[in-house]
Amino acid sequence: MSFLAELWDYLKTRKKYWMAPVLVIMLLIGALIVLQGTAVAPFIYTLF
Repeated sequence: MSFLAELWDYLKTRKKYWMAPVLVIMLLIGALIVLQGTAVAPFIYTLF
């Protein structure tokens, strides 16, 4: 969790707020890739 705190401090200090949505989308895509190998996969397919 300290990594996320440091990342947020970096974004706040450098005024790079535009990077926040990019990181969130990357995290969501990564979560979808991980969850497709589990029992949650049939529910993910219904979203698309």
